[in-house]
Formats: sequence, structure tokens, C-alpha cells
Amino acid sequence: MKFGIVVFPGSNCDRDMQAALQDDLGQETIMLWHKDKDISMFSTEDCIALPGGFSYGDYLRCGAIARFSPMMQSIVSFARKGGRVLGICNGFQILCESHLLPGALLRNEKQQFVCKNSYIIGAGAERPLKMPIAHGEGRYYAEENLLDELEAKGQVLYRYCDQDGNITPEANPNGSARNIAGIVNKEGNVFGMMPHPERASSPLLGNTDGQIIFNALFGVKPAIAVGSAAEMANF
Repeated sequence: MKFGIVVFPGSNCDRDMQAALQDDLGQETIMLWHKDKDISMFSTEDCIALPGGFSYGDYLRCGAIARFSPMMQSIVSFARKGGRVLGICNGFQILCESHLLPGALLRNEKQQFVCKNSYIIGAGAERPLKMPIAHGEGRYYAEENLLDELEAKGQVLYRYCDQDGNITPEANPNGSARNIAGIVNKEGNVFGMMPHPERASSPLLGNTDGQIIFNALFGVKPAIAVGSAAEMANF
């Protein structure tokens, strides 16, 4: 399986994504420049990843300008044909702006940038997963009828929770509707989430919960044994 990683002006998690996928998960990665259009090297069994950051400086709304980049036009076509696409943080915002995912990401409820570890529960998680978050516009919003539809069709992938797995208002770091942290489209091939699993996939960082997410979504196994964290810490 190959992963294409799009680099926009202002991306700051593209190399984090590459390190997680390539070094920690042993996957082939190809960096894709936002002005290019050719993604013919990818099949629908592969995945294009949109990383976190501040694409085009977050002018207008986050992701609103990136939506019109040449690369995104190709990615929209790729997704419409069934190709897998993953958007993390700013990438999630871009997917919503591109209408590949429903809903929108609004300013955080307290109008402040939030950067900390949080907990989420959902797909592939038998326990709460500790995930870094870093965003100012991460409050997922959709009208009630759409939220009901997402719930009914199993499109809510992850929800914010406390360390014991309780989904409460206090565990919601940004005011997202129904504690939603990540969703998938109705066809099941476009994924978006605000937390950063790529920042929690290396034993060197002391947290490999992100590997659980990549395995749940794409079936990729770690290239570095999770149990080697203590050994690596003594390196």
C-alpha cells in the first residue's frame, strides 16, 4: 500500500506524517506538491493523506483556499472513484471545504487555540486512545438531521472522551457536536479527524496509540514493535 502526502504552503505536519507511515508503520510514502496534479501512480487501494498545518496561511476559512489547489482537484476525482483519502486536522478542514466530507469545522467553543493531549474512543479502539490535538478551528458542526444520519449510518469514527472512556462535555476540548473527533463519508473511503495519530505512532515519543488508528483504518501494522518503547527510551 502506498501513501501520498500532500504538501501545501503552510503545512507543518507533512514530515510527521511521513515519519509515522514510513518509519513506524513501514509503508511506502510519496510526497505530493500542491501545484502538481498527477497522482496516476496511486490505485484506489492506496491512500492520499492531507496533513495538519495552516495551508495557505489559513486565510479566509481554514482549508478554503487549499480546496482549489491543482492537487486537490485530482484528489477529489480520486476519491469519487473510490480512492482512499485521509485528512488530519487541517486536512480534515480541507476535506469538509471540498465537500468530500459533510459538515464544517468552526472556531473552538472558547475561541482559543488548544494544544494538548486528549482522549478519543471509536473505531479499532478497545480502550481510550491518547491523542495530541493542536487546532483553533476544530469544532465539528453539522445540523441535527445530518448528525442523526451520521450516527445512524455509522459514520462517526471517533469521539472525545475522558481517560476512562466516558463521553462527557468536560472531555470535549473544542465544543464539537456530540463530541465528534472524526468521521468517514458514506462510501467508507474518505476519513477525517482533528486529533493527530501521526504524532503518537513512535515508541521514541512514548505513545503509540496512533498506530491503532492507522491499523483500524487501513490495516497497516507497526514496523517497530510497540513493546520496544522502554528499550528505545534508553537509547
